[in-house]
Amino acid sequence: MNTESQLSRLGLFDARVPRYTSYPTAPHFATSIGHGHFTDWVRKIPSGSEISLYLHVPFCRRLCWFCACRTQGTSSDAPVRAYVQTLKAEIALLARDLAPGVRLSRLHWGGGTPTLMSPDMIRELADAVFAITPMATDGEFSVEIDPNEIDDARLDALAASGMNRASIGVQDFDPEIQKVIGREQSYEITKAAADAIRARGVKSLNADILFGLPHQTEHGIADSVQKLLTLSPDRVALYGYAHVPWMSRRQQMIPSDAMPTPQERLKMFDVARQLFLWDGYVEIGIDHFARPDDGLAKALAAGTLKRNFQGYTDDQAPVLVGLGASSISRFPQGFAQNVSGTGEYTKAIRAGHFATHRGHMFKGDDLLRARMIEALMCDFHISRDELLGRFAVSESELDSMLRAAANHFGSAVILDRDGLSIPPEARPLTRIIARAFDAFDLSKAGHSSAI
Repeated sequence: MNTESQLSRLGLFDARVPRYTSYPTAPHFATSIGHGHFTDWVRKIPSGSEISLYLHVPFCRRLCWFCACRTQGTSSDAPVRAYVQTLKAEIALLARDLAPGVRLSRLHWGGGTPTLMSPDMIRELADAVFAITPMATDGEFSVEIDPNEIDDARLDALAASGMNRASIGVQDFDPEIQKVIGREQSYEITKAAADAIRARGVKSLNADILFGLPHQTEHGIADSVQKLLTLSPDRVALYGYAHVPWMSRRQQMIPSDAMPTPQERLKMFDVARQLFLWDGYVEIGIDHFARPDDGLAKALAAGTLKRNFQGYTDDQAPVLVGLGASSISRFPQGFAQNVSGTGEYTKAIRAGHFATHRGHMFKGDDLLRARMIEALMCDFHISRDELLGRFAVSESELDSMLRAAANHFGSAVILDRDGLSIPPEARPLTRIIARAFDAFDLSKAGHSSAI
């Protein structure tokens, strides 16, 4: 099951499928979920428990053309400063409804570019968070850092505020590809940022790199990966570039005729994957790699690896609260997403209520299917006994679901008494196989290439 023709027959090179960082995926959220649901779900968080907190900063000095995130450009600090004040007001709303004694297992600042905040803004925001929810003993505070938008003063403020994991975006080190995707960032600038982060005692460093970029080749991605390895990141996300110009207008700046074919994308991924493995990294799920002593590798070995909106995680908190425009929260009851526009978001917070705009309340077999998909994405295995023990599903119903997938995918899966597994040679098909357990109509949502 390792030939290109077999992978092609099962749709790897022409399917568009979700990345399954949630189930259901965000395109299926409905406006029937509002700030009342969010408030009620926050109030149900038990006293003394641990939660994760995500803060979204949707501003950038420049808009990278390859990026499909919800961001907006700004040449001045004024809108960022005003936004930080709104975030602080939203944190105060959270404090009003949060039970006492709640601590943070994870705090993540994403964007956009969180590091375009000035040192005083960084300190203000961190102080506001920790005033209501201190970090747990082994908690992790991570920040997305743009090497082009960082300096000593901001790094000092982040380190003093408790940042103990940093994440830097690399994408690709080829200067010509950088020009085409609108993200010029030299190896020297990136290395200087990584060195400065570690010089401040931040022990954990993440990096993102992309395959499938315009004009990218197997030789080119090998060169970029080898340069990245000299920075010794603890954790790497090897993402496939999602070229969706019909969804992200800025991607229309990128020439579609320069994009590699799906077959070429697969070869690029394999080249990069082999380099990470040869350098001693542990393969995590479908697109991450980690040093053996990193939390992701330990979670994989322990069978506790999870998946959320930031990708793979070792965080075990049952609640993820997202603050800021467009942020998504996950509760045991369902998902809630803030309105995307910063103006509408600010208006809601100033009115004294959360900015929840849409979401999804779990019902029926949602949680069963969510776990089946997560298990495939994390472990390439669905445990029959685990599902029968955790969910109200009969043996016959579960076996029917597993058998249907096995009948469709043939040798790409292994069905036995223990459950359903994806063998190593078929793992490029994981997102397609996971789709078999998705009960929602995927034709109504635009998704990225399966490879």
